[in-house]
Amino acid sequence: MTRPTAPDAYPPGVIDSAPEPVDEMVLRAFAEVGVPCSVDPRERAEHGRDWWPLSLASTNHGVVPHWPGVVVSPRSTAEVRDAVRVATRHGLPITAQGGRSGVLGGGVAPTGGVALDLTGLDRIISLDPISGTVTLEAGVFGPDLERALNAAGFTVGHFPQSFDLATVGGWLACRGAGQYSNRYGKIEDIVRGLTVVLASGDVVTLGGRGPRQAVGPDLVQLFVGSEGSFGVITEATLVMRPLPAHQRRRALRVADFETGMDLCRRILQRDAHPAVLRLYDETESKRNFDVDGCVLIVLDEGEPLMVDAVMAVVADAARAAAPLDDDVVANWLEHRNDVSALAKLWASGVVVDTIEVSGPWSVLGVLRSAALEALRSIESTLVASVHQSHAYLDGACLYFTFAGNPPGDPEGYYRAAWDAATNAVLDHGGTLSHHHGVGRNRSRFVPRALGDGFDVLRALKGVLDPTDAMNPGVLGLGGEAW
Repeated sequence: MTRPTAPDAYPPGVIDSAPEPVDEMVLRAFAEVGVPCSVDPRERAEHGRDWWPLSLASTNHGVVPHWPGVVVSPRSTAEVRDAVRVATRHGLPITAQGGRSGVLGGGVAPTGGVALDLTGLDRIISLDPISGTVTLEAGVFGPDLERALNAAGFTVGHFPQSFDLATVGGWLACRGAGQYSNRYGKIEDIVRGLTVVLASGDVVTLGGRGPRQAVGPDLVQLFVGSEGSFGVITEATLVMRPLPAHQRRRALRVADFETGMDLCRRILQRDAHPAVLRLYDETESKRNFDVDGCVLIVLDEGEPLMVDAVMAVVADAARAAAPLDDDVVANWLEHRNDVSALAKLWASGVVVDTIEVSGPWSVLGVLRSAALEALRSIESTLVASVHQSHAYLDGACLYFTFAGNPPGDPEGYYRAAWDAATNAVLDHGGTLSHHHGVGRNRSRFVPRALGDGFDVLRALKGVLDPTDAMNPGVLGLGGEAW
């Protein structure tokens, strides 16, 4: 299994001078327990970043804002345990990393710390075709997982935009969503069990005994979405589905976004759950599909009787919408994971990013308007747009895109845009994140987003990681917010 190449890279031969790595005593300690490690400057530079857009700007200029002291590459849960014990014994922070495809800085190893590269944990351990589960290590990449499962007639159905670059551990750590999540669920719906290495070096196995249990709180879910701040996920058991036998597609045009959201709500609340139900506003419909109005993409797959029933509900609910050629769906499928323009825009001085949130249907209309108005009101904003990417019985995810061309340092504009949009969303009853997680970029908003619950989160951190060794700074815990 080969690790994929990130869409951006440091320019050859152009890179900051590396500070000193961790001291020789630490390196000897890793060697004594047999865990591979590296202090090569270019490897350390690569592990000091993820796909946070601020990292893209630095990468283009060969600047390394964060230099981890050492890159440690365990190959098993036992080696992760040993690496964590070495790091904590020497007082070094630990950042668990997979494909580093996150967009919020959660995979950025701090200066002088340990970048714990988990991509060496790449085994599929077992497959249970009767129960429909697969147990695997956290460093397995999405394409490798799907190839193995497809050969046995199964799929997990988790296809995030970062599919080629992300690992199963990253999906779990950030509570991710695939583009077919209306059918298959988000990753928290797919996971059945975990193996986790705690900050103490203790290894715990959680769940995995069945689809549901009533034995206290769900400890698996305590670690799903914890972004490496409570421990390091090394293995997982996921539920599988048979490969779909049938697929149908439909594209529609609605007059405006509010009409489209109401249509999506009515489809879901009639208990039809197409795998894909994506609505684009006028700006994104024109940019992505060259269509005036708002485009709604519908795709479902699975057993023919089920798929046909879902699409019949869609057709009945959407009688007032104008049909579009199914090539619109094919166009989306072909280009859905192409993010190459992002790095190019940052290289040209344009600040661009996305903000995904969710909320109940009753507030989504005013929330959408408020967030777009907040973004557009910031000086230097060029465009702000939105699409609905995931939908549920009670609400949906709105996915905002903004771009600006500030005359000076882009970081001030970037922070202002995030502040404005996030506060507008929270003001109107939305969530801080739907599937990208928190990382460092959103950490300053977590106390407001959780309210009194933040004290509970902080108390859990204190119990599981009393020295704040595990990925300090994410989730607003254990370190300063960006």
